[in-house]
Amino acid sequence: MKYTHLFEKGHIGRLEIRNRIVMPAMDSTLAATTGEATPEMIRYFEERSAGGAGLVITEITRIDNQTGIGTRNQLGATDPEHIISLEKLAEAVHRHEAKIFVQLQHPGAEGNPEYNTHKELIAPSDVMCKRIGVKPRPMTTEEVDQMVGKFVKGARLAQLAGIDGVEIHGAHGYLINQFLSPLTNHRIDKYGGSFPNRMRFVTSIINGIQMICGPDFPISVRISAEEFMDGGIVLEEGVKIARYLESIGIAVINVSSGAYDSLLPAVEPMSFDEGWRLYLARAVKGAVKIPVIGVGVIRHPEIAEKAIAEGDCDFVALGRAHLADPEWGKKTYEGREKEIRHCISCLYCWEEMTVGRVLKCAVNPRMGRELIYKEFEKNGNSRKVVVIGGGPAGMEAASVLAIRGFSPVLFEKTADLGGQVFFASALPKKDKVKWMIDAMRHQLETAGVDMRLNTTPTIKDIKTLEPYAVFLATGATPKIPPVPGIDGKNVYTVEQILRHQAVLEGQKVIVLGSGLTGLETVEYLAEKGNAVTVVEVLKQIGPNIQPILMDDLMPRLKKYNVQFITGENIIRIDKKSIQVYNDVLRSFKDIEMDSLVLSIGAQSRNDFLPELQANFDKVIVIGDADKPGKIGTAVYAGFDRAFFLQ
Repeated sequence: MKYTHLFEKGHIGRLEIRNRIVMPAMDSTLAATTGEATPEMIRYFEERSAGGAGLVITEITRIDNQTGIGTRNQLGATDPEHIISLEKLAEAVHRHEAKIFVQLQHPGAEGNPEYNTHKELIAPSDVMCKRIGVKPRPMTTEEVDQMVGKFVKGARLAQLAGIDGVEIHGAHGYLINQFLSPLTNHRIDKYGGSFPNRMRFVTSIINGIQMICGPDFPISVRISAEEFMDGGIVLEEGVKIARYLESIGIAVINVSSGAYDSLLPAVEPMSFDEGWRLYLARAVKGAVKIPVIGVGVIRHPEIAEKAIAEGDCDFVALGRAHLADPEWGKKTYEGREKEIRHCISCLYCWEEMTVGRVLKCAVNPRMGRELIYKEFEKNGNSRKVVVIGGGPAGMEAASVLAIRGFSPVLFEKTADLGGQVFFASALPKKDKVKWMIDAMRHQLETAGVDMRLNTTPTIKDIKTLEPYAVFLATGATPKIPPVPGIDGKNVYTVEQILRHQAVLEGQKVIVLGSGLTGLETVEYLAEKGNAVTVVEVLKQIGPNIQPILMDDLMPRLKKYNVQFITGENIIRIDKKSIQVYNDVLRSFKDIEMDSLVLSIGAQSRNDFLPELQANFDKVIVIGDADKPGKIGTAVYAGFDRAFFLQ
């Protein structure tokens, strides 16, 4: 056994856990609006239990319908009616010898008043969460007392359903965290002021659960050991909180960090190093005797094993890693690490959830759709299927076709698989995307897929194979604006830069367009000593980029003194400048430059489509060749069309 520490049995209170792998709470939006665990949610958790997790912790579970609903589709433990679906959930997890905790939560000032019966936000004090932008009403002492009872009731309902324990969510700026933190708790009653008073709310909840549920029902508390906000909880106080919680009898402490107003350390984008947050768990573990759960961009088995072996924590929390691959634990245990599809921290999941859609994963199209994609129909009968294009959509289609028993032949015009994603891995702090390409390529190689690199097929080549179907996955090509000088020798596309077809160093460079790819290319160019100016036709830089990604990227660009010009249309390109026009001011302006890099979007590369349709009956267009989009949409399209090919 290569990972002896990772697969050693552990204990949380009197509960035995089969290994040290924890799937922590993550909102899935798979629950019913009334709070029941739906069949989709049950299947989602069951697959991760079957896949090797020792302990799964449900997503945030509401305990109050009047002010405590955090999302439209949130699991609930507010009424006896929730027991039945929670029991089915517990049975599904136990069927595979895993354990399950329900995480009890109230959002406080980080909620949404529209979701709740009372249409208001409540909190310890009237401190507004800037990201939410709604000022909360301070709770009365009586309301705080009543809220304690609702947490205790939620724990009891979970226990009656056969759930193994509960986790009290005291992290990420939610209600309990708001009571713990001096930044958000300005109360002068028994629930505020001194350290013991700020601990009183969570203490009352824990004492109540212990009294009602007994000593065999373990309690976990998730804390932000460091809030990363001025005036908030710092690590020294986080350790003090952990030590205090141990003294009142909790069974395990789950160490996290951050809040909504310091979101980066809680929902890390691609730039954060693997395992970076483990120093917080190590500090807590050095101060307590109860088990500690560590978290923080843990993706690879060797990182998880090292964290336990070196005493950083007793259990490792693998959150988004379980979204990307529900069989992370099983594959690790069986020595199939190369088959793991690692989370690449692209935050596609976060983006989908925050706009109100079902949680999705860019590298795992089955995530959240486990009942739709339950069984692969293996009726390919070795029929040939041609896949043109080796980007994410084409690779995923070929992989699924192989699983179904077809004989896919994958053509890729370059020497490397991965398409635009492969070249994007060269951008600063984007190396994680290569993990996805490596795993997909390994899957194709294991399945024995016929991959023909450096090859652009002709109709004759394809006809020779007598294919049952043809998948067109040729990706997209950069948009080129029709302006004078666009064909100049000093004008390049992002693709040319990343393919090293142009090397720019020590120049004045203008990047036209401020989408995510454009801004990441700006950083790439700035690192090479170029003085970069971004010109954007709209009034805002990065208008379609997730705010959390902008929070991560912009400070790094400012470090390089990148200049930003907005609201300007490009009119002409010269050898040493471009001319732009401002529609509002109705004025022209020249901007000096040595080179111009275009990043104004993409258009589908599908010129081959009419000829394919004229020669073959089944032609299926997928990925960017159909409609330019994100990695996740390309992977999903390849999977879906191959899964349902008839």
